[in-house]
Amino acid sequence: MRLALKIMANALAVIITAYLLPGVHINGALTAVIVAVVLAILNAFLKPLLILLTLPITLFTLGIFLLVINAIIILLASYFVNGFKVDGFWWALLFSIVLSIVNSIFESSDRYFQRRDNQ
Repeated sequence: MRLALKIMANALAVIITAYLLPGVHINGALTAVIVAVVLAILNAFLKPLLILLTLPITLFTLGIFLLVINAIIILLASYFVNGFKVDGFWWALLFSIVLSIVNSIFESSDRYFQRRDNQ
């Protein structure tokens, strides 16, 4: 149940982020759910491999290169999911940053309500 809620929150974050950025296009809510699932799969399996392969440059740039890896993951998701289009690398980079911010807001509000319910 927790995983389904997390996927739905990520799908909502994808919709909000696509709404905010004119270079990112999404067809609808179902496409957003599919994008959230594809991003979760790519982040679970491909991202660790990319981080391992690019470890020297990631260390040299003090972790900034991880933003490039995130943009590559977004572009791959755009390639695999029909109805989700990113206009280029820079939009993918910006999408990954804004998506991270929106997800952080969701996570912090979730923690706030959990703490409030426990009192």
